[in-house]
Amino acid sequence: MTNSTHSRLNPLHLAAAFASGCLLTLMIHFNGMLAHYGNALFSSWTAHGTGTVAALIYLAVLYKKPKAGEAAKPKAPLWAYFGGVVGAAIVMLTSSTVNSPLALSGTIALGLGGQVIFSLAADIWGFFGLPKRRPDARDMCAVALILGGSALIILVGRAA
Repeated sequence: MTNSTHSRLNPLHLAAAFASGCLLTLMIHFNGMLAHYGNALFSSWTAHGTGTVAALIYLAVLYKKPKAGEAAKPKAPLWAYFGGVVGAAIVMLTSSTVNSPLALSGTIALGLGGQVIFSLAADIWGFFGLPKRRPDARDMCAVALILGGSALIILVGRAA
């Protein structure tokens, strides 16, 4: 899909996206270890409890009061607050699958496939206020490569 508002890729954005993928892998591994020694619900509660504490500390340190002449930000739509519910489900699902024969690499590979397919559906149907966009041949090729790579990771990695 093309985005006409940003014509050039910013290397900082690419590095940040790559780093977030690395951190996501670490998070899934840590949550999987918690689930291994407890269960998926314990893993989710622990992850979100420590995340809440970290967010409160972050807000306490970096919070700035808005300036008097500054316009108030619009309120987020109600559905935007369900990210925490989805996050809790993700932690429980990945904590379970990382401790299955899929292991960490299979969990991440299939998770990436699910993200790409759902994001294409969101673009096609304009979910959550997104502009509607039609996938092109490059999008379909990317999905095929991701799913093929996932199959190789799971099937060949399992045989090794």
